[in-house]
Amino acid sequence: MKDIILYPTYFPSISHYIALVNAEKVTFEVEDTFQKQTNRNRMYIYSPNGIQMLNIPLKHDIGVTKFKDIKIENDFNWQKNHFKSLEAAYRASPFFEYFEDDFRPIFEKKHTYMQDLNFEVFDLINDALGINIPFEKTTEYFHDISEKLDFRYLVNGKKDSTVIEPYTQVFETKHGFINNLSILDLLFNEGRHAVDYLKQHSL
Repeated sequence: MKDIILYPTYFPSISHYIALVNAEKVTFEVEDTFQKQTNRNRMYIYSPNGIQMLNIPLKHDIGVTKFKDIKIENDFNWQKNHFKSLEAAYRASPFFEYFEDDFRPIFEKKHTYMQDLNFEVFDLINDALGINIPFEKTTEYFHDISEKLDFRYLVNGKKDSTVIEPYTQVFETKHGFINNLSILDLLFNEGRHAVDYLKQHSL
């Protein structure tokens, strides 16, 4: 049995979803200490100018250390900016309009906790892909895990060296193929064919 553990992230990377769709059992790490500059609160898309990072601002309350207790800073209207960036990046893609009404509401809602938003995103992506991925959550944090394949490193883009097969991207004639972006890039360009693409890869 391919039993994996990984973090819930904001519109996860394609490598993240390669791990998920090929797993038989999924556990999400939810007892971790918050770390800056990871995909917990950011995603990477293919904009007209090349790769673009979309980052969610977070509150850093004194004494709060676990990521599940980290709150979103909603004073900056990041939702509107993120959706406008997605429109600029993917309006011309084959499937953006097909999924647009499904994704728009999550950018119109005020969320309190970052981790809760990540799980909502997970459900939304799975619905768009037409898949169901049952999962469990950790109840305690362990630095070393031997009984599961540990894909928690995928949360850190600098440690994720996954190389994937090229697929058609909107602006590839300008900037070439950009590897391992957010799952949204694959979804908006390939639609539900994305699932077959993901299953053809392994980590």
